Amino acid sequence: MKTSIVGYPRVGSLRELKFASEKYFRKEITETELQETAKTLRFENLKAQKESGLDFIPSNDFSFYDGILDTAFMLNAVPKRYTNLGLSKLDTYFAAARGYQGENGDVKALAMKKWFNTNYHYMVTEIDDNTEIRLADDKPFTLYQEAQTAGVKTKPVIIGAYTFLKLARYTGKKTAADFVSDTVKAYTEILKKFNKIGAEWIQVDEPCLVMDMTADDTDIFEQLYTEILKSKGSVKILLQTYFGDVRDCYQNICKLDFDGVGLDFIEGKQSEKLIEANGFPKDKILFAGLVNGKNIWKNNYRATLPALSKLQKYCNEVVLNISCSLLHIPYTTRNERKLSQDILSHFAFAEEKLTELAELKEILSSENPIENEKYIRNIQLFSASRRDGANPAVQKETAQLTNADFIRLPEFAEREKIQKARFNFPILPTTTIGSFPQTAEVRVNRAAFRKGEISEEQYEKFNKEKIAECVALQEKIGLDVLVHGEFERNDMVEYFGECLDGYVFTEKAWVQSYGTRCVKPPIVWSDVSRAKPMTVKWSVYAQSLTEKPMKGMLTGPVTILNWSFPREDISLKESAYQIALAIRKEVLDLEANGISIIQVDEAALREKLPLRKSDWKNDYLDWAIPAFRLVHSGVKPETQIHTHMCYSEFADIIHDIDNMDADVITFEASRSDLTILDVLKENNFRTEVGPGVYDIHSPRVPAKDEIKTAIVKMLDKIPAEKLWVNPDCGLKTRGNKETVASLENLVNAALEVRNENL
Repeated sequence: MKTSIVGYPRVGSLRELKFASEKYFRKEITETELQETAKTLRFENLKAQKESGLDFIPSNDFSFYDGILDTAFMLNAVPKRYTNLGLSKLDTYFAAARGYQGENGDVKALAMKKWFNTNYHYMVTEIDDNTEIRLADDKPFTLYQEAQTAGVKTKPVIIGAYTFLKLARYTGKKTAADFVSDTVKAYTEILKKFNKIGAEWIQVDEPCLVMDMTADDTDIFEQLYTEILKSKGSVKILLQTYFGDVRDCYQNICKLDFDGVGLDFIEGKQSEKLIEANGFPKDKILFAGLVNGKNIWKNNYRATLPALSKLQKYCNEVVLNISCSLLHIPYTTRNERKLSQDILSHFAFAEEKLTELAELKEILSSENPIENEKYIRNIQLFSASRRDGANPAVQKETAQLTNADFIRLPEFAEREKIQKARFNFPILPTTTIGSFPQTAEVRVNRAAFRKGEISEEQYEKFNKEKIAECVALQEKIGLDVLVHGEFERNDMVEYFGECLDGYVFTEKAWVQSYGTRCVKPPIVWSDVSRAKPMTVKWSVYAQSLTEKPMKGMLTGPVTILNWSFPREDISLKESAYQIALAIRKEVLDLEANGISIIQVDEAALREKLPLRKSDWKNDYLDWAIPAFRLVHSGVKPETQIHTHMCYSEFADIIHDIDNMDADVITFEASRSDLTILDVLKENNFRTEVGPGVYDIHSPRVPAKDEIKTAIVKMLDKIPAEKLWVNPDCGLKTRGNKETVASLENLVNAALEVRNENL
């Protein structure tokens, strides 16, 4: 039995790539120094995988920012606005990823979207009618040879031709079908080059095959690979899928000349049934994704071995694989010093997944697998009870929920009138999404408190000073609805996890979200409940400093769950309702303490939507939307409930979003050229809305006229009385200087539009 993985984390176990990249952005190190850091990290990854005994080790799974962006540069699909800047190759790449504002020009970044049903973000390839798809970069070949020089034979990984074309944004009249021929030529050249340098296997990632496919989609897929595979030569091609099953194209895949097929048996609901019903080609190797690449719990060998044995009946050869790239989980439990060994024994991060693969390989090679010591130890782990935080009261409260608990009265239209009379906001009210810059001194203060170097009194005194500065700044700028800045929070999910019973937390378990942005997801260990108020004192203090409304800032239950590593012993629905009940108590406490506007962010609502439309309602929306409604259904009509949603595609669930029954919803919109406006208009969206007028994930400062243009464009689609003006997202990752300049331009733009057009 051989073993394989789809991909490995790349930022470094201690975020070395993040810190080196940010130093490079600040011009504190050279490109050579950044490249050396990257090379060191790649070698460390290769060493760990080789020493684990892994048979199929990936290369080219490394990226400075994003794999789809790498593919766009590899295939010459780079808009002229970036190449015309006259920057170095690497700086052009970063300009496309982050935007650029300097002596060479001023350009926005490419659009950014969520990567399927994960919290990872990819950069959207932009293709116009003049784009010439061709092989334009040697990164996959260079990294293959780099690994070979280090003594490691690898399986190069590239994004597949179908997924590349399917995820691209076409800005002209041409569609994906018009670029099939050139894409075939480019991938043909890729295969020829790998043949020339001696690659044995190439992994072609095609996650788009697990989504709903039309007849046109399958035609394009077949056209691409019928031609591409003619040039594979002596190289073996592994078609790798993940995040679901390939029910719409399984037979097409079987007929094509692939040497290996990677299927996901964790999220692929029909993967096993497809093989049982249709068989598996004798001339192909099945790479069976039976070890979960997206969650951090240990693999249950008692379940995996029978599943593997069943698959072997249909296949000549099976390789034991991870279900998806390990990019979505932390590096290793070795860096965790505070969690007990009892808790850690249940976790398998990326490095520990390698160990699991090695153990399963050893167990399978034993004469009697069930008597193998490692198998017995695993069974004992799963036989022992680990739920030391069961809360019967929470379980009972969740079980006794009724339909009335999910309905807010009076209905939206009546609430809207009551709230407009109460707040009397000007047309186009301005606000921010929540957080303000987390400067070095803010992080130092938090770290000092965590380490016991300062008292709680000193910690809170510092935070109150920052809140006072933040409130004064917002009043000076002229914002209409203020926020307290969230200086007490390390992360919008981790902070709440730390305040709730039922969670455990890591120290170094970082996961890449996008580019240099990393998050440290908390882990749902047992039943979740709120022991005490979490945000009330900060919001109440901030409100005492101003006559303007101060938003209470919370993270919603679906986002908290989606950005945590969830339990596997109860349903996601039950976990979501437990968290919703805890956040509901916080909402009611904020209202009772005089906070009249409460924002409950559901930034991650869209990302866990099942990839197939037939599963949307039963598997997700039927509990996710009610979980949010449960949070706010008990507040008074005059209390205004806001929510916020990050980088996602919203068109297909816009009615469900409206049914969340919030009073105001802010969306990411600027990187997608405000395409959501048409969706809102077409669907008669009733909720008041604030599509972001500028991109906070880029360091560039938007000009006042740029923001005015965006607002005027919005007014063409959204009634003025329903439109809010705000940035795309929270300002935590930005610097003070650019934040102030951007918000001043935002407020001045809104004022001018009010005066000129309304």
